[in-house]
Amino acid sequence: MLRWLYDWTIALAASRHALWALAGVAFIESSFFPIPPDLLLIPMVIAAPHRAWLIAGICTVASVLGGGAGYLIGALLMEQVGWPVIQFYGREELVADFTVTYNQYGAWAVLVAGVTPFPYKVVTILSGATGLNFAVFMVASLIARGARFFIVAALLWKFGPPIRAFIEERLGLMFTLFMALLIGGFAALRFL
Repeated sequence: MLRWLYDWTIALAASRHALWALAGVAFIESSFFPIPPDLLLIPMVIAAPHRAWLIAGICTVASVLGGGAGYLIGALLMEQVGWPVIQFYGREELVADFTVTYNQYGAWAVLVAGVTPFPYKVVTILSGATGLNFAVFMVASLIARGARFFIVAALLWKFGPPIRAFIEERLGLMFTLFMALLIGGFAALRFL
């Protein structure tokens, strides 16, 4: 099943409907779909580097709107839809601990999940389920998803096809390191 979905997304990147497909994949990936939009974003930017910013912008906006849909799933449909998605990703044990402190640190959770390999859709659903302020959620999502997609597009625009393999193999590590540095910097400023 996952191989079929992967092949399907790669085929979409070459179609004339690629921007619509990217928007659709980015939207549904933020709330329940297991295939990341990077699989369309990367070949699209490599094929048309002059459209890198447009492609990253569409991906960002669609992903943030999809995150809003995930938030609504958590807020309105947690029992019917939210729990099955969380169970699919094996994150049930996270919910109890997560809920206790989530509203205090929720924006950080959204920022981290938005740029790291942690399933962003889990955080979107839990944000709605725990009642994180919607405006805080959307701003954090916009920053995180924008950083993720615009950094990928910028690297591809600057370095071209040779960066594709590097990004595909190390994307999660790069963003995890970036977030560790970002959070460490804020912590250092707070305690200095």
